[in-house]
Amino acid sequence: MKNQKIFPGLILLGFGLYFYLEHSQIDILKEYLTWPTLLIIVGIAFLGQGYGGKDYEAILPGVILTGFGIHFHIVNRLSIWPDHIGIFILIISLGFLLRYQRTGNGLFHGVLFLIISIILLFYNEVLQWLGLLENKAGNIINLWPFLLIILGIYLLFFKRK
Repeated sequence: MKNQKIFPGLILLGFGLYFYLEHSQIDILKEYLTWPTLLIIVGIAFLGQGYGGKDYEAILPGVILTGFGIHFHIVNRLSIWPDHIGIFILIISLGFLLRYQRTGNGLFHGVLFLIISIILLFYNEVLQWLGLLENKAGNIINLWPFLLIILGIYLLFFKRK
């Protein structure tokens, strides 16, 4: 049974706490009271609805919003944290995989996004591993976006048996 009170309750609690702390003018918290924190609050509310309210479809937006909020907080504070599009795709992949864990839906999406994020995050390393940089076949690998487009068209317009 889905409990529909969890999401609005967590939103009101989180926003109330956020605005209270913002008006309290606590110096140590000022750098964290920004728009990414609001993303985290909404994401946590979705995750609370997903896990606590057994509304497992809420897990995906919860992971995405929480992950994006955490990313935007960390990216300028931690020098080893990558500021790359691959991180966003990795967070989306994590959302699909966590939702799959509860619903059984979304494994293909999660694995597909995981593979794309690994390729994007480790592009040069993948090319070296495949040996494509040494033999100048690296120009061929620039066509991989077209492979994604063709795969997308196939999935949209051709029925699988």
